[in-house]
Amino acid sequence: MIDFGFALKETRQENLDKTSLEKFYRLQELVPSFKRCFQCGNCSATCSARQFTDFSIRRVHTSFRRGEYDGLADELRKCMLCGKCTLVCPRGVNLRALIMNMREILDEPKKTGKR
Repeated sequence: MIDFGFALKETRQENLDKTSLEKFYRLQELVPSFKRCFQCGNCSATCSARQFTDFSIRRVHTSFRRGEYDGLADELRKCMLCGKCTLVCPRGVNLRALIMNMREILDEPKKTGKR
């Protein structure tokens, strides 16, 4: 067989049946405007932290919705809570409250000693 130099990439599919979305549902209760986001990207485009780091509220938002919580606490610490993202959101999502509640939810296991 001829080797053309191509290789199969690892699959990117996610099994949401094995993912716990408990934190996601809790965040929806705390910040109801979270449901209105349709991922337009205005928040990421105006982000002050984005100018200095690789922070993307859009990427954090998507990961949280999917239940991918690993590394999110560190990523959320990059946010300066300036509020520009909230001002430009066309759907009126309170992103400052969203980020602060995400931080609290992700830090809870550390406070209680559970995982």
